[in-house]
Amino acid sequence: MTESLSWALDRAVRTAPDHTAVIDGDTVFDYAELARRVAGLGGGLQSIGVTKGDVVGVMALNSYRHLEYWLGVPAIGAILNDLNYRLGEDELAFIIDDCSTTVLAVDDTYLELAERLRGRCASLRTLIHLGPGPTPEHLTGHEELVAHVPATPVDIAPEDIGGIFYTGGTTGTPKGVLLSHRNLIANAKHVLLSVRHTPEDRYLHAGPMFHLADGSQTYAMTWMAGTHVFIPAFDPEAVVQAIEEHRVTYAILVPSMINMVVNHPGTPQRDLSSLRLLLYGASPMPDEVQRAAMAMLPCGFSQLYGMTEASPLLTQSTEEDHRRGVAGEQPYARRLRSAGAPIIGVQVEVHREDGSLADVEEVGEVWARGPNIMVGYLNRPEETKAVLDENGWYHSGDAGRMDEHGYLYIVDRVKDMIISGGENVYSAEVENVLYTHPDVLEAAVIGVPDEKWGERVHAVVVPRDGTSPTAEDLMTFCRGKLGGFKIPRGVDFQSEPLPKSGAGKILKRDLRAPYWAGKDRMVN
Repeated sequence: MTESLSWALDRAVRTAPDHTAVIDGDTVFDYAELARRVAGLGGGLQSIGVTKGDVVGVMALNSYRHLEYWLGVPAIGAILNDLNYRLGEDELAFIIDDCSTTVLAVDDTYLELAERLRGRCASLRTLIHLGPGPTPEHLTGHEELVAHVPATPVDIAPEDIGGIFYTGGTTGTPKGVLLSHRNLIANAKHVLLSVRHTPEDRYLHAGPMFHLADGSQTYAMTWMAGTHVFIPAFDPEAVVQAIEEHRVTYAILVPSMINMVVNHPGTPQRDLSSLRLLLYGASPMPDEVQRAAMAMLPCGFSQLYGMTEASPLLTQSTEEDHRRGVAGEQPYARRLRSAGAPIIGVQVEVHREDGSLADVEEVGEVWARGPNIMVGYLNRPEETKAVLDENGWYHSGDAGRMDEHGYLYIVDRVKDMIISGGENVYSAEVENVLYTHPDVLEAAVIGVPDEKWGERVHAVVVPRDGTSPTAEDLMTFCRGKLGGFKIPRGVDFQSEPLPKSGAGKILKRDLRAPYWAGKDRMVN
């Protein structure tokens, strides 16, 4: 078999079969058992008709069973589609239909939703029950599949798609990012070089496993035969309890989560001495949160920057950058506001609108190139062509600048994307819903500063003549049509038309400016 994602687990079981692979509540087992279960899952999936190239979805909280799909689905040449359960039902149905998901593994939390989706989506023929409760009679049980004889070997090429991960679309519908085995393997290697995992490490799956940020650690951790520790979903008490009880050595959280952990009243009473490294991403950490976290938590800190299209890692601000920056050393203190320098194995540059390389400290668009860059967007050839050029550069849509030492500073977003609590919200998705309200004449959705979430979704609306909608009216209207994190948290109304460019495009930068007054950038 040529290079494939199976290599990670294969190495782990060969070099450390007796090493603890999984800790999930009272469930603990080693790599020999994990390999047996993953092989059985592959055989079980094949027995229900899953073949190479089929899409297998997962909609579930964090668990060792969830991990088995990350390892077992690509191993038989199928494609993993880990669904963001925070999305609205319409959005989930679109994703399932868009990539023709045939099988969906679901836990008890999302079982009713999955049943409705099966009724709506033509391709979705089988639901697999992940538990933890008893399997309903009309569903296939996960443990039933795991008990199957091992999968029949499948020829897998590095360019075969290993996963499809949906990201919000600027056109208002999610886009399926196609990541090959080569892409995900390259990213795992980059993570290993950047984070420097060891077999003694214990990684806490605290953020949702459908996020590729967690997935980037999943393959790297498995490759090194480290231990996966699970909590079902983020909760500050569950995080500190798991660190103390299971001697967790590192985790990845978004800044809003770190802020909750720091301010959780139970944190100071916990023994967190095992924690060696806390990774954070999705957005820079506010200065005050960063200082409080580094003062309270006895570990190193490292910021990671990237995006789904890059599998996802591009740059890193290291432990040394943070340690020396907090101590006030230059240029490290200044670098605390950066997203770090390009990781080994990836090129990152800032380019002008005409494609030429920007000067030091000149703001332009962030471009990236490397073996981790996506194959493209599913069924979106024009959108793929717009962001992937003939020289292999991915045009990220983020605006940034680089200093003389190659450290990248994100200053704004070329694409109108909002990052709230680590979740990507594309303004067009929300605007498309608002425009269906009968009282809305014009609408623009922007990100405004929020102490807890980094940014929050905010709408600026021009009502139709003779109408007087309220903020609550519009927020209620959005519920059920959008994931909860996409619903505007505030609405401003104005009678004058929204500001526009000569070409008629709404000038969102002008709308954002009053909310970001006094900030050195329009990203929080």
